[in-house]
Amino acid sequence: MKLFLIPSPIGNLADITYRAVKVLEASSLILAEDTRTSGILLKHYNIQTPMTAYHQHNEHKVLQHLVQQLQSGKQMALLTDAGTPGVSDPGFLLVRECVRAGIPVECLPGATAFVPALVNSGIPMNRFSFEGFLPLKKGRHTLLTQLSTDERTMVFYESPMRLLKTLDDFIQYFGPDRQVCVSRELTKMFEENKRGSLQEVRDYFQEKGVKGEIVIVLAGKD
Repeated sequence: MKLFLIPSPIGNLADITYRAVKVLEASSLILAEDTRTSGILLKHYNIQTPMTAYHQHNEHKVLQHLVQQLQSGKQMALLTDAGTPGVSDPGFLLVRECVRAGIPVECLPGATAFVPALVNSGIPMNRFSFEGFLPLKKGRHTLLTQLSTDERTMVFYESPMRLLKTLDDFIQYFGPDRQVCVSRELTKMFEENKRGSLQEVRDYFQEKGVKGEIVIVLAGKD
């Protein structure tokens, strides 16, 4: 019995390890955040392993059943839509229950969106904090106030629909001259990394429009 956490490509289907493919082939069951998205990846690599849905809307309901299946001797692989399970994606609850039950858990190395965004940003990365998605309403003001004095580089995930609103908030709390890099469509054909001050980058996307998955890398306070 064992649970494997499998990082999946964040865009380019070639960005999966040979080992990950072998583990997916050898598993009894693949837990997929979205069976349609994972199905594209599995079809690309001709992986025939059965899938079942495991996502934020059903994880509490199916948790104990999955733990029981693992305890019966099954090997399972958790595959989220893009990146590493548990990083702004489902996975934590299942991992915690497996640890409590003494079920071995192994996470394979692989794709995570914030790492290439951080590395290519040109912003210091010797110390950084990963903030994931900001709260939409409750707690947003408190968190941004706390982060406004943080000297570490900060990494955020954001949707294209909310990017301009978030950049406006950053200008308000961090000032228009704070350096930032907005990465979108990482590993895909139209990958873009826009660097500059918050005001410059905000004005750029206001004029151009925003498409694709977004990672924001924001410099800490000087």
